[in-house]
Amino acid sequence: MPYNFDHIIERRNTNSIKWTAYPDDVLPLWVADMDFAAPPPILSALQKAIEHGILGYDVPGKALRETVAHRMKALYNWNVTPQSVIAITGLVSGFYAAAQTLCRPGDGYLIQPPVYMPFNDIQKHQGVIRQEAEVVKVAQDSLLYYQIDWESFEQAFHSGGSRTRMFLLCNPHNPTGQMYTAEELSRMAETCLKHGTVIVSDEIHSELILGERKHIPIASLSSEIEQNSITLVAPSKTFNIAGLFCGFAIIPNRELRERYKEQVERLTLHVNSLGYVAAQAAFSGACDEWLMELRAYLKANRDLVVEFIRTELPGIRVTCPEATYLAWLDCSGLVESGKIRTTPYEFFLKRARVALNDGAAFGRGGKHFVRLNFGCPRSTLQQALERMKAALG
Repeated sequence: MPYNFDHIIERRNTNSIKWTAYPDDVLPLWVADMDFAAPPPILSALQKAIEHGILGYDVPGKALRETVAHRMKALYNWNVTPQSVIAITGLVSGFYAAAQTLCRPGDGYLIQPPVYMPFNDIQKHQGVIRQEAEVVKVAQDSLLYYQIDWESFEQAFHSGGSRTRMFLLCNPHNPTGQMYTAEELSRMAETCLKHGTVIVSDEIHSELILGERKHIPIASLSSEIEQNSITLVAPSKTFNIAGLFCGFAIIPNRELRERYKEQVERLTLHVNSLGYVAAQAAFSGACDEWLMELRAYLKANRDLVVEFIRTELPGIRVTCPEATYLAWLDCSGLVESGKIRTTPYEFFLKRARVALNDGAAFGRGGKHFVRLNFGCPRSTLQQALERMKAALG
């Protein structure tokens, strides 16, 4: 059935972070949730749970763990046992728990900036050392691509005198939207095995694919890699239920799983009961028709952004994301020419009344960038782009 993603739902009268952080005249295209209603099967399941009337303490039952395992098999032909699935309150808390499991103060963890903001912050809170292998920007006309610098990647391990205990991978990558190939994933995984480094893979955007490519969980490549991996997944981004705070860590290695579970309990990362209900409905397959239409709508939005920037916003380069609903805009040419005299984030907020994410928050390689969330009705996106064009004269 056709779903109406063009319908505008008023969110300013809610507690939405996205819509209440700025004045009413600002269009928010920043924080990564979408302005679409969740799929009807999820809303129906939640309504049924509420009508039951009791919202007590719940645990992730066998049926839910089986559903997660079945989805991994159905989507990626990855055989996961239900026992390998641990419920967590979200992927940020999931990789913080992984850092607690794997690292001691002074140990290192490796990231590939520019990357999802919380990746950069673990060392602030847990006494670990951030090690970086920056991905390399490649420009082609108005488009941007990113490549792995394999020499830099290799040299980053155990750098700064700290042993690298954890490689924190973002696949698909946020904010660039790139999907890694099997060859790239294999090379990264083999390097981790060589150095005795556990892979913690944030795969939260893995179902938001905007083309024909297939997502590859890094742990699915081989049994040896699987035993050296913690894979983090969630229905939150895909089905727009991030506020219910439910995700999953998939850890086939029994010893590693038990250590991780100890940290989850120590940190009291207990999922709320409605989060379990929504996750069961989301991963059951009942929402897949909705998801197919959502992907098509997001792909058209992505194409609108890329073409508008190419034709109407000279001086800006943009990624053409293979996954996610996030575009990564390079405004360094406008800064260098003097057309933007502040940060691009400040410029578009003040001059266009459009709120984007400041690229500097994504770490090294993010200066003079902004991240744009196109997970919204097309009329909202078009209005924001026109405001940006007018601000640039």
